[in-house]
Amino acid sequence: MTTFRSARDLSQDFHADVIRPLLGSTPYAAGLLGWGSDVLGYDTERSTDHGWGPRLQVFVEEGDVQQVKELVEQGLPDEYGGHPVRFGWDTQQPIHHITVTTLSDWLQDLLGFDATTDLSTANWLITPQQKFLGVVAGPVYADDGRLQRIRADLQWYPDDVWLWMLACQWSRIAQEEPFVQRTYEVGDELGSRVLTARLARDVMRLALLMERTYAPYSKWFGTAFNRLGPADGLDELLMEATRAEAQKHREQALVSAYELVAARHNKLGITDEVDPTARQFHERPAMVLGAERFVDACLAQVHDAGLKDLPLIGSIDQISDSTDLLSNPAAYRRLSTIYEK
Repeated sequence: MTTFRSARDLSQDFHADVIRPLLGSTPYAAGLLGWGSDVLGYDTERSTDHGWGPRLQVFVEEGDVQQVKELVEQGLPDEYGGHPVRFGWDTQQPIHHITVTTLSDWLQDLLGFDATTDLSTANWLITPQQKFLGVVAGPVYADDGRLQRIRADLQWYPDDVWLWMLACQWSRIAQEEPFVQRTYEVGDELGSRVLTARLARDVMRLALLMERTYAPYSKWFGTAFNRLGPADGLDELLMEATRAEAQKHREQALVSAYELVAARHNKLGITDEVDPTARQFHERPAMVLGAERFVDACLAQVHDAGLKDLPLIGSIDQISDSTDLLSNPAAYRRLSTIYEK
């Protein structure tokens, strides 16, 4: 039984031993980018049973694409490190996964727009965070400068966009935080539990936003959250909320979680300080944070008039969790008109 090596390490050696010698003096950049748990560094031995092996993106100038494609096609071995170089999965026939293209064309295919020329507010908001991760999260094995520039540009949202998205995420919590108690009060135990889980996920998304960390797709969402700091017990509180049998314990754990992220918000120093303590929801028997106060604090720091005029619908990830939408640039970009001023 062979010892597992991550695809990052495998592809790094594959690049050094196979790809770099083929390209000679041709200027290029290369890395393990785009889709997949291996790009994020989350692959395990289990990953090797499905669409896994040495793969790379190689970026060259437009005039060099065809020549480099031919060099790669002619120079690839049948296997490397005990793994086939040409592999497939499900209905995908075995092919090699060394993509040779220009950076602009690759970005257009991955994101749905060329981020080297157009980083408009609408493009930031309509593009799923997992897509941005495909550019900034994977390892780079060679770079003539082109990848460094675009990865720096896409590392995180502009401040106004970030603050507006924080306001939208706080708004999601504000709209539903009293419902955990209210649904239980009318005998809807399942509804109360579902709302608890939904609010827990919203808190996790808020924590990722606060840490300026793009959220991956659902399979790795919890993994990304668990790797965040600080170690203040937020994860334990959310676990307690989602597994609590009694409604009052669910509410207590959620409210404590809200207070923790409220304290994290204040430590960021990005808005005026907001009281992070919970309070009763008007005259009703529910405890809430009153998250709308954090919405207002964030919006007060947004300077872009176009953003301030938008309804608080959020970015595409805050609007939808449809895999078919978020994985398909042609689909999600059809919605870009919702961000028109």
